[in-house]
Amino acid sequence: MMLGKRAANQFALAIAMAVTAMLTACSAVPATPATTPGTTMSGPRATPPATAVTAGQSPTARPPAATTAPPRAVSHTVPPSVQASSPVTPTAGPRSSGARLVTFVNRTGQTIWAAASPDASVPLSATGWVLPVGQSVTITVPNHWNGRFWGRTGCVFNSSGMGHCQTGDCGGRFQCTGWGTIPATLAEYNLDAWEGLDFYDVSMVDGSNLPMYINIAAGGSPDKISPDGCVPAGCTRPVACPSALQVKAGTSVVGCISACARFGTDQYCCRGPWSSRAACDPANWPVDYAAVFKKAEPYAYSYADDDATSVFTCKGSCDYRITFGITP
Repeated sequence: MMLGKRAANQFALAIAMAVTAMLTACSAVPATPATTPGTTMSGPRATPPATAVTAGQSPTARPPAATTAPPRAVSHTVPPSVQASSPVTPTAGPRSSGARLVTFVNRTGQTIWAAASPDASVPLSATGWVLPVGQSVTITVPNHWNGRFWGRTGCVFNSSGMGHCQTGDCGGRFQCTGWGTIPATLAEYNLDAWEGLDFYDVSMVDGSNLPMYINIAAGGSPDKISPDGCVPAGCTRPVACPSALQVKAGTSVVGCISACARFGTDQYCCRGPWSSRAACDPANWPVDYAAVFKKAEPYAYSYADDDATSVFTCKGSCDYRITFGITP
């Protein structure tokens, strides 16, 4: 089966990283995370059906059936009695060989319902967790897991695990059986994808609903993001969302959707005559909306070809910390 553009790019990155790893071993220098230009972790620019605001194709997760209609932003109205209650949150299970520990940390001022996309080949024991303000939850992720995590906000669930969220909702289920609605800030992973390397990134290609940064909690590679969510280019800040991209619940802004998802043009979506890497340049867009997201999180994907500063790797027995929140 032929590889899509993003799959081919990821494969090229894997080969490049394998060569780097071998050269590194020969020179006895520890492996370091790579941010190789020309390769994206944000996948083909798939567009979901207009009947639901569903996240575009993940670079790591196996996508649903392809669709052609552009995504459509909607404003959800959730009753004011949004509750922080949820069904019981599972905790980390026994750690099998090669498994990773992933810890979600809530540094925001609201309850977050963390979510994960399912991977049938290496299933998680759960795909939904409640994360009260100031709390953390640690889960066990099996080796070779390929998917995404995100945070949901403004959720109400009954004792059967059914309900609704203002952002990141996954079919009204506490335990997700698919991808969430956009906009949602994503933590994307492909574990042990090539020569023992984990590939990971933060993506706001479809937009953002929460500030997020990822740290290496254990592993054989230096952590390129500070514990407070900073890189040399800047720190983690709220997205200053322009009115054209705002997603609201009632009168409250709850998310910032991407220009591609909002307007659906070939140029904003980097497709058609703008599909090449050279043509896919936000500086030439009618409005450089990608800069809005890049300013908030300099290490994250702000558009589909934003590879050079957005792809990270870890080698060895890597554990991770995903923090929801801005730099103090």
